[in-house]
Amino acid sequence: MLEHGGRLRAAAQAFDIPLARWLDLSTGIAPYGFDLPAIPDDAWNRLPDADDELEVVARDYYGVSSLLAVPGSQAAIQLLPRLRRTSQVGIVSPCYAEHAEAWRREGHRLSEFSEGSVPRALDGLDVLVVVNPNNPTGRFLAAEQLLDWHARLAARGGWLVVDEAFIDLSPECSLAAHAYLPGLIVLRSFGKFFAMAGARLGFVLSEPELLAALSTELGPWPIAGPTRYIGALLLADHAGQRRQRERLLADTQRLAHLLTANGLAPVGGCGLFQWVVSDDSERLYESFARRGILLRRFQYPPSLRFGLPPDEAGWSRLADALAEYREADQ
Repeated sequence: MLEHGGRLRAAAQAFDIPLARWLDLSTGIAPYGFDLPAIPDDAWNRLPDADDELEVVARDYYGVSSLLAVPGSQAAIQLLPRLRRTSQVGIVSPCYAEHAEAWRREGHRLSEFSEGSVPRALDGLDVLVVVNPNNPTGRFLAAEQLLDWHARLAARGGWLVVDEAFIDLSPECSLAAHAYLPGLIVLRSFGKFFAMAGARLGFVLSEPELLAALSTELGPWPIAGPTRYIGALLLADHAGQRRQRERLLADTQRLAHLLTANGLAPVGGCGLFQWVVSDDSERLYESFARRGILLRRFQYPPSLRFGLPPDEAGWSRLADALAEYREADQ
């Protein structure tokens, strides 16, 4: 298993700090969400109904004519490599490590490279995978650039896979409106922006033929009834989405300023996290963990991802930990 954020129980055991005393900033998931209604009994005691409102409101939210609901975008990441014969796959890295693992596991030939190497590599690829905005760097690639890469791949039957898990705060940057194009596959996450990671819901935006093949791989009833019910409500809640977007954008600016004021200026980030590159990242991680604050660490390059605190108590804890670390380092 690859390492991911959110492994709070393992951290609690490793640092001998009770679970309830942790501030988890490791996941890049919104730390606060929407007011949730009671879930009706029939969502629990009936098989999920594929003819409910979920796909209708999702198509409206993403602005597409066709999509497929999946049990988290991770499911699509794992299944897409099964839909192609052995291919030469390129991944713009560093990024979410499950992409490379999924293509490698299915026997595809894999190369990872920086964004700047894509033009040289593209003619030798069958598939290119891009995370936009990137995780963990937060870097955005322009839609025009991505569409150019897609056109070059699609001209010979290739794919461009764009993981937009963190793009809900910048929907104008999405390729959703172009997802009808053959060979373009856009992955969207429901859990991060809506703070519903436990619901396990995501969407694939692409041409109908590919969605049908992916649906066959998933089998019947892939999305639980309660998830379908909540997903439809939140995707239709435009006022709640506006409030969530405003709060998250304000908080990520607050986080960037707080880190900078304490000598840890982010070199990247997006609406849900900030990314700090430091040769001292391992010591930083340990220092914060001993204070019951969990961060997400990366080895290549040595760096840390800081998620958003959920409340003022969390902001105070983070500010105190940063000040203590800065003083100890002087």
